[in-house]
Amino acid sequence: MEKYMHRALELARLAFNEGEVPVGAVVVKKTTGEIVGEGRNMREGTKNALAHAELIAIDQACHTLGGWRLPECAIYVTLEPCPMCCGAIINSRIDDVIFGAYDVKSGSAVSVQKMFELPYNYHPEVTGGMMENECSEILSEFFKQLRQKK
Repeated sequence: MEKYMHRALELARLAFNEGEVPVGAVVVKKTTGEIVGEGRNMREGTKNALAHAELIAIDQACHTLGGWRLPECAIYVTLEPCPMCCGAIINSRIDDVIFGAYDVKSGSAVSVQKMFELPYNYHPEVTGGMMENECSEILSEFFKQLRQKK
């Protein structure tokens, strides 16, 4: 649902304003429609390679729901997940992955590799390209401004 991707984009804009690569993510409990976890990229500010939007949203959802398994949940993220985030999605048993922009350099849902099709013990459904233009534009603008500063 687009309203969840809109929220992920709001989080991406917050990251953008903080000088972070603008990626936002929300975890939604599908049965209630409630957002149970939110995250945005925070690697630069925290100086932590693990501070990806998806990992922060998954961590918050686990705390909200009281367990490491996130059944009947979907994650909406503005950029195709990397290998680390795909691994976290598999391990948390999220049902659905919906992302906006494709990541031809490190996207591991469909672009560089198809991690969710490998013989792991869990396979979420994947939908790419939701609000792709909006998700791509904020990334393009961020990197354009970054190049201009250098």
